[in-house]
Amino acid sequence: VHCSDEGVHWAVQNGLYLSRSTVVYFKHNDMASLASTLEKLTRGNKRTEKIRRYIVVESIYQNSGQIAPLDEIVKLKEKYLFRVILEESHSFGVLGKSGRGLAEHYGVPIDKIDIITAGMGNALATDGGFCTGSARVVDHQRLSSAGYVFSASLPPYLASAAVSAVNYLEENPSVLANLRSNVALLHTGLSDTPGLEISSHVLSPIVFLKLKKSTGSLATDLDLLETIAEQVLKEDSVFIVASKRSTLDRCKLPVGIRLFVSAGHTESDISKACSSLKRISASVLSDHV
Repeated sequence: VHCSDEGVHWAVQNGLYLSRSTVVYFKHNDMASLASTLEKLTRGNKRTEKIRRYIVVESIYQNSGQIAPLDEIVKLKEKYLFRVILEESHSFGVLGKSGRGLAEHYGVPIDKIDIITAGMGNALATDGGFCTGSARVVDHQRLSSAGYVFSASLPPYLASAAVSAVNYLEENPSVLANLRSNVALLHTGLSDTPGLEISSHVLSPIVFLKLKKSTGSLATDLDLLETIAEQVLKEDSVFIVASKRSTLDRCKLPVGIRLFVSAGHTESDISKACSSLKRISASVLSDHV
């Protein structure tokens, strides 16, 4: 049984589907909903006691920019005897004093997290990904996972690039300080964007803006957001992304605009992005503010 946050992105949803397990979703980042769901799954159900049970969450949600409350999740995991699968693609190299991710950010012992997965195309600027956990989990992964059995090993040059990126982060802790400063600067600059509001966490490098007032139609909302993104790129050469979704995507969170912040951005870059987005939003959303 997998008990998953309803806000997980499509790749996680697809992995859950391919697992051929029973999948139950709880409300996004809502610990009362998670507790209620776990209670319903376990109360008086002896069959549940005999099967593998997992809570599946993202550290930083791609669909909202929110951060999962790992400390509370671990308490519920221990109370209801579930395991935790943590997807760290957007938090590895970002959160925590040294960039080790969500467990370090919350001060949760890493052995409390049963499985950690992450792509290496974000903070590490390479390709591929990893799945880690206890020796037993890793051995099972090597022998049985579809990703291992039906694909090739990571090319040495990509693995080497990932190792170099990790070493660079360890040797240059100022990179994390620069990133957090840039995220805070962008949050401040976009706090009064006409027709849009920031819904992402203040430490998230994915700055997510949603419409203050939805039109009531997902398609119409997305059209407005895509128009803003296209005009910002065309007029000011600033690349932002409207959160498109597959028709198979189960995520019901509001669509929005995503901006991805890097430690390499300058104050000038961020100022330009803010002024461009605010000007274009005011024009496109003039009838919806």
